[in-house]
Amino acid sequence: MKHLIVLLSSLFVAGAASANAPAGDAAKGQPIVDKVCGACHGADGNSTAPIYPNLAGQYPEYINKQLNDFKAGDRKNATMAPNVTALSQQDMLNLAAYFSAQQPKPKMAKDPTLVAEGQKIFKGGNPGSGVPACASCHGPAGSGIPVQFPRLAGQHSKYVLSQLKNFRSGDRANDGGKMMEVIARKLTDQEMKAVAEYISGLR
Repeated sequence: MKHLIVLLSSLFVAGAASANAPAGDAAKGQPIVDKVCGACHGADGNSTAPIYPNLAGQYPEYINKQLNDFKAGDRKNATMAPNVTALSQQDMLNLAAYFSAQQPKPKMAKDPTLVAEGQKIFKGGNPGSGVPACASCHGPAGSGIPVQFPRLAGQHSKYVLSQLKNFRSGDRANDGGKMMEVIARKLTDQEMKAVAEYISGLR
């Protein structure tokens, strides 16, 4: 119980700090997208390559945090590292504002068997292994909770799967309370694939 209170308190403090952060200017973010980000994430934040995440409609606080984490080296990625080097704090806020204002393009999940399995885990977790329902933080439709938890709906299954594996291995460890790392270690490879497939079809 004590650990839960500490985690919730840290999320509240982080959320309050992000809510008071300076605002970005989407119009100033667009030239950076056109020059740098659009090649991987799409000019409108809808990536056509499944290894790169969709950013359209993502919460600006989450995008800004990830960019800062890449810049600080707290989140490591060979592609992102050189691209954030020249970005100022305001550039990152502007990019966050731009991508969050874009409209996500709905997709259809491809494997109905995986979708059915993934839906059970996403909505109900796996009590036997201690995996909580993804929906408890990311919402029943994967829309997330502003400031605290990112939007997942419509994200590429390949990208979601790669991030779950990175959390499990410790290659990604920038989630604050380490909640995703703990959860990912309890998921089997099959469960990860199923959840990722189900998420890809959410809208």
